[in-house]
Amino acid sequence: MTTELPRSLDGTGPDRLMSVVHRLVGGVEWLHRNSRRRTAPPSPVDRDIPLVISETRDEADGVRSLRLTRPGGGPLPAWQPGAHLDLLLPSGRKRQYSLCGRPGERSHYRIAVRRLADGAGGSREIHDELAEGDRVVARGPRNAFPFIGGRSYLFVAGGIGITPILPMVRTAMARGADWRLVYTGRSRASMPFLRELAELPAERVWIRPDTEFGIPAAGTELLAHAAEGAAVYACGPVPMITAVRLALPVSAAKGLHWERFSAPPIVDGREFTVELARSGRTVEVPADRTALEAVGEVLPDVAYSCRQGFCGTCHVPLLSGDVLRRSRARGDDLALCVDRGRGHLTVDL
Repeated sequence: MTTELPRSLDGTGPDRLMSVVHRLVGGVEWLHRNSRRRTAPPSPVDRDIPLVISETRDEADGVRSLRLTRPGGGPLPAWQPGAHLDLLLPSGRKRQYSLCGRPGERSHYRIAVRRLADGAGGSREIHDELAEGDRVVARGPRNAFPFIGGRSYLFVAGGIGITPILPMVRTAMARGADWRLVYTGRSRASMPFLRELAELPAERVWIRPDTEFGIPAAGTELLAHAAEGAAVYACGPVPMITAVRLALPVSAAKGLHWERFSAPPIVDGREFTVELARSGRTVEVPADRTALEAVGEVLPDVAYSCRQGFCGTCHVPLLSGDVLRRSRARGDDLALCVDRGRGHLTVDL
């Protein structure tokens, strides 16, 4: 397989720094794949749950939490740390938000949403248009970031990435496991749930805002808090995840499990086409976009969740064509979010 170098910001040539980072990340990919315990992709959860927003709360600058309950009361489906909801908004938008309440609490769900002024509109709708008493529909819960039992953990969260990590920390405490938490962000004002974290043992929690240190944390700095053999659970922006992955081989940690809130960057894209057999349409997928994005423009209801290639939600039957695998999809499936075609593909959509 040949690989294109990432382009520089002005588009005039290869970005040498990012090319080096890309090769380094690829070099540790084997270690990640073999240190992370394999888990089967979760089965799709298609039940629709009508919910009412029973409480909203500002948790940080630009971050609001929503407490969601059944309109008539009653228990909600159980969930495990790392799980999220597909939230179907009144506008028709569908967004995924991690559950960040207390595991085992079934009277309500809690999610937290950062308002993105230049986003696709879902966070703005939640912040600007929804209020207590409004109704939404959720699908799930489903879990693409499962928390696996162990004796020692290092949790690394960046900004809104604290949402799936917080239930994991509470679960580790309840199990009596050894754990540490490193929480980074631009500033304390931008970091949600600091009041709740202040209730945890101070010697186990390190709050590291960039404004107090001058620069973002390096991967070695983050992993320096890992006990020997600790499992690392990380959630946050792509640069933070990349830094942790690069530093993992020289740390005391045993393995890495991560989730990010954006799709992985496309660094070696090639144009290809996807024929939708049942719809009778053919979609062109540009080199810098995913099949999920392109197909979503003609089939807005196409299901997806993690956008990282492992949850299984967007897997569709592959009828023909040669696939460049970036997922754990079976040989007769295509993961629309990350898999790419070599030429022309036909899928059952």
